[in-house]
Amino acid sequence: MKANLFLIAGLTATLAACNQNTAIGNDREAQLDPPAEASPIEPASSALDGVATALVKPETMTNADIAAIGGARGRCVFRLTEVGFPAFVYEQDGTGFIKLNGKLIPVEPVGPDRYTSGELLVVSRILDDEGNAGLRAQQLIVVPPGAKDELGFTGYVDCDR
Repeated sequence: MKANLFLIAGLTATLAACNQNTAIGNDREAQLDPPAEASPIEPASSALDGVATALVKPETMTNADIAAIGGARGRCVFRLTEVGFPAFVYEQDGTGFIKLNGKLIPVEPVGPDRYTSGELLVVSRILDDEGNAGLRAQQLIVVPPGAKDELGFTGYVDCDR
């Protein structure tokens, strides 16, 4: 009985810190891995050169990535989940950054909610929905260079920073 009590107490202490890992992904231990370095910032032409368009999907940005692009303050932040890390950070009617193929790609506005870098097109569209935390739902459409089809992703946006 005492052995079981000690086992339960040990497991409880171990599980108590499970929500403290701030590292991106579930397979890393924040206290053991070195701090993430920012991804390189490159135009779409070099960042996506030789990459199959079917493999191009928005990736989450680390805190180092956000710092490298000048932070998120005063910008809209698109996340694939309400509590996830950003995948697209942009100024309304201004420059944005999307992470594709492990690179931060700056995109310039070419119209309302439309951004490009070379042949890469990124379009955002607010949806008539919101998440459990009250963030507005948004669709992000990505058309990589040479793609025959657009790729659509639904997530959440916060422009109230």
